Amino acid sequence: MKLDEKGPATVTGNVDESSTTMSQLHKISESPIAVSPPAVATRLREFVSTPFTAAFCAGGVAGAVSRTVVSPLERLKILYQVQSVGRNEYKMSVGKALAKMWRDEGWRGFMRGNGTNCIRIVPYSAVQFGSFNLYKRFVEHTTGTDLTSLGRLLCGGCAGITSVTFTYPLDIVRTRLSIQTASFASLKRSEGNPPGMWPTMMSMYKNEGGMRGLYRGIIPTVAGVAPYVGLNFMVYEAVRDYFTAPGEKNPPWYRKLAAGAISGAIAQTCTYPFDVLRRRFQVNTMAGMGYQYTSIWGAITMIVKQEGIAGLYKGIMPNLLKVAPSMASSWLSFELTRDFLVSLSPDAEEPIL
Repeated sequence: MKLDEKGPATVTGNVDESSTTMSQLHKISESPIAVSPPAVATRLREFVSTPFTAAFCAGGVAGAVSRTVVSPLERLKILYQVQSVGRNEYKMSVGKALAKMWRDEGWRGFMRGNGTNCIRIVPYSAVQFGSFNLYKRFVEHTTGTDLTSLGRLLCGGCAGITSVTFTYPLDIVRTRLSIQTASFASLKRSEGNPPGMWPTMMSMYKNEGGMRGLYRGIIPTVAGVAPYVGLNFMVYEAVRDYFTAPGEKNPPWYRKLAAGAISGAIAQTCTYPFDVLRRRFQVNTMAGMGYQYTSIWGAITMIVKQEGIAGLYKGIMPNLLKVAPSMASSWLSFELTRDFLVSLSPDAEEPIL
């Protein structure tokens, strides 16, 4: 054949001699493609910016911040609450009691039990805020609409019951840790370092009836937590809406601070006797501090008979002193953290601060 002649095209060689065989072609399309770092970051931002995740994480941060801020007053409140007739070691003003705590135990006395409290309060607040947003879906008429006051009360109450049920063993251990080094004459203070969170929990589990011991006092706790959390959410949202100027999506930070303080003070004052009952039941079997209450009504009757109505409000003063900075810092840190996480959404136009 000459060079200028055209002939049929031919292919030399065998198919199986190709650099890419037919059996390998389908593997090319199915081979995993490495996910780029920007794609991973986008997915992470989408996850943390969802309303439930943002509320869950922000609730944990809010709990840890608020409890650490008011740890000395929180411990002093517990010491006041467990004082009955015949125990007068801390029957003094708040200032003198704090000074006594400092003289007896130093800085560690102010923070006694706060580590356990933070470990407890992070999941407690996270579950509380997260479950509130979850329950809200069943109450709101359409997604994104504001709840009524009754709806906030119901969702807040259910959220409080959910969170306290999950974390109650840590709460009772926190109470024991707060009391075990106090200078009560009836307590047998051991030499050396007091037992920590896990040894205390294991000792209660072995010596006080297993899980029943770790959930002692859960009934008065739930009875108080449900209305407390419900009132807290209801009052906060109402005050926050009042502080929000027309046309604004969010009030300034100082108005959020005021709304948190007001809601916390009202909710805790209305439900405070249940908190006293909770602490009394938590130390009901503690050596040197046991009250031997058999029922909630029996405990109320005995307290009123021996200590008067004021016995149901023991510790109310340090509680009111702590409620403003505690609730204010809780709501402020919750709002700032949640809004920051929501603003990380790839679809967000601008951060919500």
